[in-house]
Amino acid sequence: MPSHPPCNPWTAGCRAPSASEARDAGAPGAPRRSGAARFVSAWLAAAWLAGTWLAVSAGPARAETRVALVIGNTGYRNLKPLANPANDAGDVAAALKARGFTVLQGVDLDRGAMTRLVERFQSEARTADVSLVYYAGHGFQVDGQNYLVPVDASIRSRQDVETATLNLRTITERLEGGRGIHLVFLDACRNNPLRGTAGTSDAAVPNGLARMGNAAGFLFAYATQPDNVAFDGGGRNSPFAQAFLSHVATRGQDIAAMMIAVRKDVIAATGGFQVPWENSSLTSQFAFVPGQAAAASPETQLWQLAAAGRDPALLRIYLARYPEGAHADEVKAMALAPAPPEAAPGAIRSTPEGDRVSDDRLWDFAQRSRLRQLVEFYISRRPDGRHAHEARELLQALPTTEDSDVRPESLCERAATHPRDATANTAGVPLAELGRNAETAIQACRAARESHPDMPHYTALLARALAARGEREAAIGYYREAAARGNLRAMVSLGLLMETGDGLPRDPRGAAALYETAARGGSPDGAINLAVALMEGVGVRKDPGRAVTLLKQASEAGSAIATYNLGVLAQQGLVTEPGSALAYFRKATELGDPRGFVPAAILLDEGRGGVRKDPAAAAEMLLLGVASDSGDAASQIVTRAATWSQDTIRLLQERLKRAGYYTGAVDGRGGPKMAAPLRQWRRVGNLDLK
Repeated sequence: MPSHPPCNPWTAGCRAPSASEARDAGAPGAPRRSGAARFVSAWLAAAWLAGTWLAVSAGPARAETRVALVIGNTGYRNLKPLANPANDAGDVAAALKARGFTVLQGVDLDRGAMTRLVERFQSEARTADVSLVYYAGHGFQVDGQNYLVPVDASIRSRQDVETATLNLRTITERLEGGRGIHLVFLDACRNNPLRGTAGTSDAAVPNGLARMGNAAGFLFAYATQPDNVAFDGGGRNSPFAQAFLSHVATRGQDIAAMMIAVRKDVIAATGGFQVPWENSSLTSQFAFVPGQAAAASPETQLWQLAAAGRDPALLRIYLARYPEGAHADEVKAMALAPAPPEAAPGAIRSTPEGDRVSDDRLWDFAQRSRLRQLVEFYISRRPDGRHAHEARELLQALPTTEDSDVRPESLCERAATHPRDATANTAGVPLAELGRNAETAIQACRAARESHPDMPHYTALLARALAARGEREAAIGYYREAAARGNLRAMVSLGLLMETGDGLPRDPRGAAALYETAARGGSPDGAINLAVALMEGVGVRKDPGRAVTLLKQASEAGSAIATYNLGVLAQQGLVTEPGSALAYFRKATELGDPRGFVPAAILLDEGRGGVRKDPAAAAEMLLLGVASDSGDAASQIVTRAATWSQDTIRLLQERLKRAGYYTGAVDGRGGPKMAAPLRQWRRVGNLDLK
């Protein structure tokens, strides 16, 4: 019987990298702990072996009636004007129209116009399958009730509230009891205008919005947690709107999973300053884009689109988006090497300029990424395509490089974001690359910090940029400032410096305290680092049970690294639910950590750990790993074939033969003969090009 050794997440040397592998803490020389997974989403298709991507379309799969009310109020006459709600409303409205919604849209509405638009919406929503409200603008709470603020509102006392604003309750109550589901998104958690008014205590009128919603069939999603204030944003959109737009086009993603992805992006984009929150009483699942989820992660899809045609533009886009990606070295080599002749023996099935990739599939990927370069790529390849009009509309909402350079906030984020704070549309920057562009980053982050003194996020990014340039003392000072003001990345980076004594006196206990605070604030890295300390007894008393609890907390918040490590711990018996190792490894791959494919395949191949032996599923996991990971899955088949059952290898060979990559005997034996077919599969295997 083949045997695969287990892996220890706390030590080096196992076949899949561990939680204690090297990482950039934001300062030169600081060791890593929680891995280098990219914070990107991945989806695993259950029927993937039988085919690759399924046919896609821009709208819902059935005749489902959808109606939306979208309001963005920016130009307030008597309150502080806001920068982005009009942009947010326009971009969200366009995205919802593309998802099959009839949209009633208003920008800079006074109370009368808001009331009339709400009434029209209520009338249409009464018989809709799905109704949705998206409001961006000023909003506040009084006595547990939430109020949305028209641009003509003048609020000097409590008496003005009812006459000058709209009570959110009056919008939603007429939707109750209907047959549809109702989704309410509120990017409206601003400072309360009644704070500081005569006869009113601040405690009586907290900032932000109040929790609400008990009726069945509703989801209330807030840009930040109740009683807190949301950031208007330093770019075109608010952090919440940007995250919503980045995930609303994800095919086959239930709204609960979508909101986890949105929350993760907003926490990363604001350093924990803002934590989206929702209250759901939905009684059925809902996806903005129904259908089969893509088998491969966005990173793997982009790699295979680029590799299939050796397209220089896509190769550059991949490196810009995933500078430390699993395929980065291959992309660099491919970008420098001349393409082989089409008729060369063993040549990749090339698709020059992506011409054989279907229109729908190319657009599906471009719109989900919201990368300007990919939308431009779609338009250049499909100027008369089915989605060309929608693509040109989307392009108007995506900033150019020149726009980003004008706004220091955007440039600071683009130049200095930590790799594990990468979001769906902001790539993380490795420390070495940041060091090469440190001066530009420092100038932009200083300007952003001065413009937004209430946002410690820019202070933390400035600290990282200074650290990259070697100004350690100044960097530590800014890390301390940002951490004291609640920035999660600063807490984790400062904790690592304290734990290792890198530029600071070694203080494991102080580091653990910082990790504790960061974990409570929603930082996956804080939870992972504290879990490691609890497992090892460094700075805290050993407590493996609490370590597992922390990892589960991080996993539920969408951390791929924590989920992978839970799989490893389940193999060791520290997580005792039957079959949990396989479930965690699979979930890790869905969250974007391709290291989970091989250990999942091992469990399925051997039928251990409470898992039924399943060679077909093992072959599926291996082939997904071949396309997605840094080379471990292919190495298993070529150099460690004897550790795998012949049934698994035979099914894998059959799949490669059907794809046209393997011409040898289907004998269940791996080895060097599998190297070339697997290389071809790695480059185009997940991509249905017909």
